[in-house]
Formats: sequence, structure tokens, C-alpha cells
Amino acid sequence: MSSHHKAAMAEGRQQSRVVRRYLEALEESKPKRGRKRTPESVRRELAAVKAKLDEANSLDRLLLTQQRKDLEAELERSVPAADISALEQEFVKLAKPYGERRGLDYGTWREVGVPATVLERAGIPRTRRTS
Repeated sequence: MSSHHKAAMAEGRQQSRVVRRYLEALEESKPKRGRKRTPESVRRELAAVKAKLDEANSLDRLLLTQQRKDLEAELERSVPAADISALEQEFVKLAKPYGERRGLDYGTWREVGVPATVLERAGIPRTRRTS
């Protein structure tokens, strides 16, 4: 394998990593349906569950323990996610060559949730595929 080929493979892996991290961040930041729960409301519910645990019978203790674990996980997830703007800047630099290499068109990027403004900044033209 030539050094040129190895470098091209490394570049492809780097592009894939950047695109994957950005798409995952987009997915995580997507608004969820239903009423928004604040970290404070989750903490209050968690405190109530912990208070009930001491006096609960064995079956209720089982269910309350699971509810406590679920609330703790939800609270952990509610910590503000990393700023997506840094990931977006990396994405803008690499999305066009990555998309060209993989045969991705504008509509595909949009369908997975990439905003049109980001695609414009990345230099990905608004096109229709005719194949």
C-alpha cells in the first residue's frame, strides 16, 4: 500500500469521524415532543422517590429503584451538551469533500437534519439528482 493511499484512507476516516460527531450532536439537540422537563423538576421527583424508598415494601422498592436510576440518567443527560458550533465548523470544512467522495447530494444531507444554512456554508450546492 503506497503512502499516498494510506494518507487518503486516513483522511477519509477523519472526515467520517467529523461528520458522524456532527450528525450525532444534531440528533441529541433535536427538540423532543411533549412537555419539557427541567433539571429542577427531575431533582424534585428524584428526591421524592428516594424518600419513598426507605418505607417501601419489596416490590415497590424494586420499582422505585428503577425509577430512581431512570431519573438519575435523565438528570445526567440534561447537563448542557457540548457547544455544537465547534463541531459545525469542523463539519463545514469537511462535508463537501466527504459528500463528493461518498456520492451524497443536498437532499440526503437535509433529510438527516443538516440545516440548509450549514450546507450553504459548506459549499454543498442545492441540486437534484438525475440518475
